[in-house]
Parts: sequence; structure tokens; C-alpha cells
Amino acid sequence: MKKRHISLKDLAGELGVSISTVSRALKNNPIISPELTQKIKELAAKRNYIPNPLAMGLLKQQTKMIGVIVPDLVTHFYSSIISGMEEVAKQNGYYIIIASSNESLEKEKESVNNLLKSRVEGLIVCISQETNNFKHFELLIQNEIPLVFFDRVVESLEVPSVTVDGAEAAKNVTRHFYQNGCRRIAYISGPEHLNISKHRKEGYLKGLQEYGLEFNPDLLVECNLNAKEATIATQKLLSLKQIPDAIFGINDTIAFAAMKEVKKHNLCIPDDIALVGFTDEFHSTVVDPPLTSVTH
Repeated sequence: MKKRHISLKDLAGELGVSISTVSRALKNNPIISPELTQKIKELAAKRNYIPNPLAMGLLKQQTKMIGVIVPDLVTHFYSSIISGMEEVAKQNGYYIIIASSNESLEKEKESVNNLLKSRVEGLIVCISQETNNFKHFELLIQNEIPLVFFDRVVESLEVPSVTVDGAEAAKNVTRHFYQNGCRRIAYISGPEHLNISKHRKEGYLKGLQEYGLEFNPDLLVECNLNAKEATIATQKLLSLKQIPDAIFGINDTIAFAAMKEVKKHNLCIPDDIALVGFTDEFHSTVVDPPLTSVTH
């Protein structure tokens, strides 16, 4: 049979004292005699008592837990951000519970519900690429549960959000290409409803306009944010009568897939096709040639 965790109630019952007395003794409260405190601590050690922070938090209506939902746990970008969150949470006496939506709206909704059942005090979320319905977030707002978005955010909701200026960054990428002699600049974007797709596309188009380059719709390809779709998008660009001389990927995952496909066509990077990603993953430094990328 599964061994049951020892509770304060169990210790109190064995010693014939109140639960509050046991709790105070374990916290070295001076109102409990040194002799009784010692006795309670010895029994707690003997019974392998481990404090339950959730139960203690529920008594105070404060669990000190923050829920974090990310699209995946594999991408270095998300794991590095989680590391930062965890560090700041710890400094403030909190800890985080992590869930992955796996780029699924339904899994995201399920994660929100599961984290709320765990009594998190608030949520930090980067939405999935399928998320185009926000009722599950609206309910959080209505119930005054603290919510913060990052990177992929819901701009229609008045919620604190942490983002970068994707439009300005993408415009700078276009400028970089132009200054290096590129004139047929392609952009592999993500799902249109995502804020990162809209803003980076906006910057790409502004960059073309700034340098007098005519927009060619054939050079703008949309894909889901995965390597397989990015490969298909790159194949489409490389099948054009006039192939691009530069490709900008909405993120490094897309750029890595494009790099692989460009090499399969025996084209040289950057001499035949220049390539830039967005995120600056660690892997960008170990591929050959190293991937130029916007540090996110």
C-alpha cells in the first residue's frame, strides 16, 4: 500500500497536544517550552514529517505558487525564460509550476484549469499558436486572478504583457540584408493571428518600403511554427523562377529548417542566400555557418 504522509494532526494525536502546539514548536515559538519543543521535533524526525506548503498556504489563502504556461519545454528560448522566472520567484519567496500547451489551444485551456486547481496565485502565459479564442483568459480577469502574458500576447485584453518591439527588429533585419546587397528578400512568417507574426511582418514591409524595394507576395510565406512546415515554405521559395537572395525566419527554428533546405539545394550561405533568424538560440553559434539572429 502507498505510504501516507505524516501530518501535523498525526503528530499532535500521538503526543496528546493540539495541532497549533506542534506547529508552533516546529517553528521554535518561545511560548512552547524547550522540553516540549525538543520532544515534538524528535517525533517529527522519527516519523519523517515533511511540511506541506500547499496545505499551509491554503490556511493563509496564500500558496506562494505561480503557474507558467509555455508552448513547449524543448525550445531554449522558453527554458531560459523559465529559469529567469524561477530565480525572481525564489527571491520573493515564491515557486513556479510549469505546464506546456504543446502549441494546442485545448491543452492550454486544460493547463489553465489544472494550475487553478493547484491553487496558483497567478499565471504567466505565452499563448499557443492555435490560440484564437480567449474566453479562458477572460474568466481569469473576471475572477481577478493575476495574469501576465509574454512574447505571444493577447493584445485585445488589458493584461500586463512583456514583449519586444518586433516591428522595429524586423525592419532592422531588412536593412541589414539591403546593406549587404540583397534585393529579393523573403520572409517566412507564422500564423497571421499571432502578435509576433503581425509585428514582424509589419517591420519587414516597412523595411522594404524604406529602401525602395517593391513588395513581392511570392516572397512572403506563412507557416506553422515548426521545422516541417518551414521546410515546405523554403522549398516553395526555392522553386520560384527567381529565388530569393535573402530569407528572414520569424524564429530560429524556422531559420534552421530553411538553412538545411538551402544546403540541400547546393546553395551557399550567405553568398547565394543570406539568412537571418529571430531569438538567437544557443544552437545558432554551433551550426555551419553560424546563424545571424536577432537576440530576443
